[in-house]
Amino acid sequence: MRAEWRDYVLIFCGVSVLVTGAVAALNYHVDPYLIHQWDSPQLQRLSPGREKLSPWGKTYALARFQPDVLFLGNSRTELGLPVQTGWFGARRVFNAALSGASLGDAAAMARHAAQVSKLHTVVWGIDAPSFSMEIGNTDFDRALVAQDGNYLWRRRLLNLKRAISFDMTLDSLRVLRGTFGAVCRSSLALYGQRDGRCVRDRIDSLGGASAAIMPRVRDFARGAGPTPDAMQELDGSVASLCRAGTRVRLYVNPAHAMTADALYWAGKWPAMELWQAQLAALAERQRRQGCDVRVFDFSGFNHVSMEAPPQASGKPEMQNYWETSHYRANVGQMVLARMFGGGSADFGVELAPATLMAHQAAQRAARDRYHALHPVETVMVRGR
Repeated sequence: MRAEWRDYVLIFCGVSVLVTGAVAALNYHVDPYLIHQWDSPQLQRLSPGREKLSPWGKTYALARFQPDVLFLGNSRTELGLPVQTGWFGARRVFNAALSGASLGDAAAMARHAAQVSKLHTVVWGIDAPSFSMEIGNTDFDRALVAQDGNYLWRRRLLNLKRAISFDMTLDSLRVLRGTFGAVCRSSLALYGQRDGRCVRDRIDSLGGASAAIMPRVRDFARGAGPTPDAMQELDGSVASLCRAGTRVRLYVNPAHAMTADALYWAGKWPAMELWQAQLAALAERQRRQGCDVRVFDFSGFNHVSMEAPPQASGKPEMQNYWETSHYRANVGQMVLARMFGGGSADFGVELAPATLMAHQAAQRAARDRYHALHPVETVMVRGR
């Protein structure tokens, strides 16, 4: 009897190992989420509009690609800041921004990239509501962040562990059956920048740009930031990059004017102005220590952000924005031009202690004019 039980256990263990090995091999080969791909034909495969496990793919790609120029931030930077630009010459550029990222997520990605690559320039997009240390992107397991020079070896073990998961197996089978979804390319195919077809698919599913306007305004105003611990983290991250000789450009994302107005009506305007002052002081402090760091504000009320939404213009979509939260790549090009090439002086103000009060006074006046000249938008935001 004892021998029969031993044989049973051996057979059970053997079958389990074979099945687990087969599942891992299937998922590792198909790799539905592209968690260990770089410069491979699989990157060109069309995927669902919602990119699952994006931090897995981007952290691996960073270790393989080793960019000179890194973009950080949330989905606004991921979608709007183009890697195909002439501002960095022949330097390798990668957009490591993550959808839904908090300041804590972006700081973790900065640490990872600095560990696996020698960074010449970091361009970091920030927003007051998402400026917190919470994990905004729930797929960003901190085990993905490099700690030493053995990252790729440790990463292979993480990939294998992920490859035996049930959800990955189901999605691998969907890929093989052709039912996984074929909407847009992975951001990895565009060096980290989000494919515009992905967001268009999402907007169409909501009923068009006009239907997406107010949900995005509400989402923007709902954020917990800015928080003191996030400012402390940013200060430490910038200082670390500066010690490594990295040039740093921080910028407040050019979200639509309706989002800034939502912060005002929610009583968050004073907190935002204090945050801007802290950003200006941070940059000034690092510059005095010899770091090449500057911070620009593209938010608020300007000729780009005050574009009329469909409800006011009667047009089906906007030229500068997908909806009120996410700007298009043409605006991203203007952001880069202002920070690295001079650009338009009426779009993007450098935050510095000496000029901050004048800038904030001008924004308050512009906000009041916006209420008078844009009654449709004002009523929409106040009644949100």
